[in-house]
Amino acid sequence: MHELTTPELYKALEYARSLDETEGRKILNQFQEDQPVLSQMVFQLFPMAINEQNQDMSHVFMDVCFDIICVYQHAFGKTPTQDELSPEWLEKQAELLSTQLQSLSKQKESLQEHFDQQIKQTGLINFINDSIDEFAAEDKKRKPAIKITETMLLIVTHLFSNIYSHSKA
Repeated sequence: MHELTTPELYKALEYARSLDETEGRKILNQFQEDQPVLSQMVFQLFPMAINEQNQDMSHVFMDVCFDIICVYQHAFGKTPTQDELSPEWLEKQAELLSTQLQSLSKQKESLQEHFDQQIKQTGLINFINDSIDEFAAEDKKRKPAIKITETMLLIVTHLFSNIYSHSKA
């Protein structure tokens, strides 16, 4: 897997934004079928945590997660199924993320800096963060949820990068 060039990224984002509701539902349904555990984490667990701070931000989080799914599928092909990755794969990813988050909190390092070293899709992350900042700027009640929203989106992007890298290995 390679880092998307700016034209590749914008083409993939344009694709995601051009889908009608029927096409979007089809993609989400297929994702839920192919990746049930990841889907539950992305569209239920993470939004619940964000919703505790601001409901609007939890909704935009889910919209951006849909964009992430579409970007990866458009650029790298169909999302690998949970079966293709092995049952233990997601558990290992969760353990790895948990260990990284605990280590970072103890060391007081920035999560953003840590993941920046590991994630290849910096253009996508920058686009996502800019989108979240712009959305939050529209209503001051959203601002307290910026950090958790961006962090969760960083984790989602990290997981997708790992899924696609692992499936090609």
